[in-house]
Amino acid sequence: MQNFARKLIAWQQTHGRHTLPWQNTRDPYAIWVSEIMLQQTQVSAVIPYYQRFMARFPDIANLAAADQDAVLQHWSGLGYYSRARNLHRAAQLVVELHRGQFPQSVDAVQALPGIGRSTAAAIAVFAFGQQQAILDGNVKRVLTRCFGIEGWPDRPTVQKRLWALAESLLPGCAIEAYTQGLMDLGATLCTRTRPNCGDCPLREDCVALRDDRTDALPTPKPRKALPEKQTVMLLLLNGNQILLEKRPPSGIWGGLWSLPETAAIEDAQLTARQAFGLETQALPPLPMFTHTFTHFRLHITPQPLRVIKQLPEARQAGLVWLDREDALGSALPTAVRNLLQRLRP
Repeated sequence: MQNFARKLIAWQQTHGRHTLPWQNTRDPYAIWVSEIMLQQTQVSAVIPYYQRFMARFPDIANLAAADQDAVLQHWSGLGYYSRARNLHRAAQLVVELHRGQFPQSVDAVQALPGIGRSTAAAIAVFAFGQQQAILDGNVKRVLTRCFGIEGWPDRPTVQKRLWALAESLLPGCAIEAYTQGLMDLGATLCTRTRPNCGDCPLREDCVALRDDRTDALPTPKPRKALPEKQTVMLLLLNGNQILLEKRPPSGIWGGLWSLPETAAIEDAQLTARQAFGLETQALPPLPMFTHTFTHFRLHITPQPLRVIKQLPEARQAGLVWLDREDALGSALPTAVRNLLQRLRP
């Protein structure tokens, strides 16, 4: 077991990543933001978002005081928007409950919205040097391969075994290099496909390499067919302006600005009249496209409607008319942003 940690620390100190924007700091806020952004998102995609986010919200007080729309706007395109809403709410709770000081207790950190056991542990390690085990996706892959652990890693019995293993492997020193090494190894060598086993510091001890099972471990999640859903997005056009509607605060794309929707193309003009008080002329629908979420696929048919007349009973709450270029600067879901970019002259 100690061999595992010793080899990993030595490899990280020589070959690991040392210049990422959130490294070389003990600022728990900077580390926290990076850990949330890195959930289910690759480092290369996170870096520009992280830099813009930190420039706009440089500390907890700034983030807590910000309007949620501004937070979501700086998250727009990164996906999994509940992360941004939780980050914003957690900052407000740190101000309310901890006088603006990020808590050092792992239990207190994990009590904040959007922070699970592994994320809380990573913050404790990098910000406060605490001896805590992490178990994110990269670490699960390294451990299941190196120790030959069968079963889908997110199954409770397998996850319990992995947590016990992760805790047993903790070194007595250099916890930061060890933890970063686990992350780096999974991200750069022990990758999901085509792992670079020849350069791996753990190759002599790896069960998956020994048994030629790197393609079988970790055990994949049992596959289920993704449900298919349909929607029609209304492109309500008034000259160069387009109508955006605020999504409900929770659920898919919660709190973002999006396009109004209806169930069928035949209902488009009726929806425009009844919901928004708009008389419209239907233009030819644009080609359908598909956006895949974690739990379902959404088939979207964009239906342009040219506004002819705005009726006096038009609903205003949660709606905004914006020039198309200004609309692209709003907090939009990626699918909607891509659609509006296609509408550019």
